Amino acid sequence: MKTKSVYYCRECGYESPKWMGQCPGCGEWNTMIEEKVSVTGKAKNGKGLVKSSRPVKLSEIEVGEEVRMKMPSAELNRVLGGGLVAGSLTLIGGEPGIGKSTLLLQNILSIRSRKILYVSGEESATQLKLRADRLGKVSENTFILTETRLEGIFTQIENIKPELLIVDSIQTVMSSDIESAAGSVSQVRECAAALLRYAKESGVPVILVGHINKEGSIAGPKVLEHIVDTVLQFEGDRQYMYRLLRAVKNRFGSTNEIGIYEMVERGLREVKNPSEMLLSENREETMSGIAIGVTMEGIRAFLVEVQALVSGAAYGTPQRSVTGFDQRRLNMLLAVLEKRAKFRLGQKDVFLNIAGGLKVTDPALDLAVVAAVMSSNFDVALPMRTAFAGEVGLSGEVRTVTRMEQRVAEAAKLGFDTIYIPKGNLKGIKPNPKIRVVEVGKVQELFRHIFDNRE
Repeated sequence: MKTKSVYYCRECGYESPKWMGQCPGCGEWNTMIEEKVSVTGKAKNGKGLVKSSRPVKLSEIEVGEEVRMKMPSAELNRVLGGGLVAGSLTLIGGEPGIGKSTLLLQNILSIRSRKILYVSGEESATQLKLRADRLGKVSENTFILTETRLEGIFTQIENIKPELLIVDSIQTVMSSDIESAAGSVSQVRECAAALLRYAKESGVPVILVGHINKEGSIAGPKVLEHIVDTVLQFEGDRQYMYRLLRAVKNRFGSTNEIGIYEMVERGLREVKNPSEMLLSENREETMSGIAIGVTMEGIRAFLVEVQALVSGAAYGTPQRSVTGFDQRRLNMLLAVLEKRAKFRLGQKDVFLNIAGGLKVTDPALDLAVVAAVMSSNFDVALPMRTAFAGEVGLSGEVRTVTRMEQRVAEAAKLGFDTIYIPKGNLKGIKPNPKIRVVEVGKVQELFRHIFDNRE
C-alpha cells in the first residue's frame, strides 16, 4: 500500500493531483488543501454499496406517504416537516455550546418505544449520563457508544440493531481505509457516504451533528450538505436564552418552518408564543425610542421590540451601532429620513437594538425602525399598543410586504389596537375587526399620523 498527496477543495470536494489557487469546480480561491491518501492495487468489490436496480418508467412508480418517526418535540417535528423519515440522513449544525447535543439527548430520552444508539466522539459516557440526569430523564432503550472509528460503529450497529442512530459529531469519525486525520475533507466525505448507504439500505433514520466554521456554515466539504437529505441550523446567541432551529435544506418538507426554544436550567423548552416573550414586560411605561414591529421567520409571524437611541455625537464623529439588524440597511433608512423627511441625523449618534438577541433580516421591519428612530429623535413615546409592518424604499415610499394578513392577525391576537401598514397591502382581503389598520404610502405620512395626532 502506497500513499500519495492529493489536493481537495474544502468547499466542493474537487480533487486535483496538484495545488491550484482557484478551484476549477466551484471557482473559489485558496480552498485547496493537501491530504495524504492510500493507494491500493485494486478497488474493493462493491462492499457496502446499494444493491443494483433497474430503470423504471416514471408513470409506473407508486408514490406512498413517507413513514415518519414522530419526535417528542413539536417544534422539531415542524421543522422536519412532520418527523424523521425512515432511511433519511439529517445533519444538525451550530456553534459550540449552542445546545445541539442537549436538543437531541432530551428528545431521544423521551422516546420509550424505540431502540436508539447514540454515538459520541466528543464526550465520554459519564459526561452524557450527567447531562441526562440534569435533564431529569432516563431511558432503558437508549444505548451510548463512545467511538470514533467507523468500523467499530458499524460493528455495534450490527449487534444492537438500532431503530435510530445519532452520530455526534461527524467531524470526529474516521475510517481506517483513509490515511488522513479525522475531520479532513476525505474523512468527512467518506464517513458520511458510508452512513448514507447504511440509512438507505436499512431504512433506519440517521442524525449527524456537525460543527460550523467561523463564517457560520457547516465545517468540512460542501459535498457533505449535498449528501444528506436534511440540513438543520441551530442558531442563537449564547448570551441570550433563545434558540432558533431552521431548515436550510429539506427533501421531505418545507424550508420555511422554524422552531423556537428557550434555554433553561433543565435543558431546552419549546416557545409556543414567541411574541409574548420578545416584548418587554414593563410596556405600561411609555418610553421614547421603542417601536413594535411584526416580522416573519419562515411562515411564522411574531412581534419584536425595536429599540433606538438618537443623541448628539459626543466625539465629533457620529456613531452607528446595530445589534440584530443589518447595519447597511440602517444607514440606508437614515439617509432616506435625511433626504426625504428632512431629518437632521448626520451629526447624531444612532444606536439600534432588536430586543431578545434575535437577528432579523425581514425588510418589513423597516417601518418599525424608522418609527423608533423618529421617536427617540423627538424624545416622544409612540402610542401604546401600536405595531408597524412595511418596507421603506429609497424614495421614501412604504412598499408592500408578504403575508400581511397573517401579520395583522398576530398583532390583533396579542391585544394591539392599531397597526401601520403599506397602502394597498390588504387589497381584496377582508379587514380584521379586532384591530384598526392605518395605511401609509410615504414615511412623511407616518410622521403626520403619529405626531400630529398625539394628545
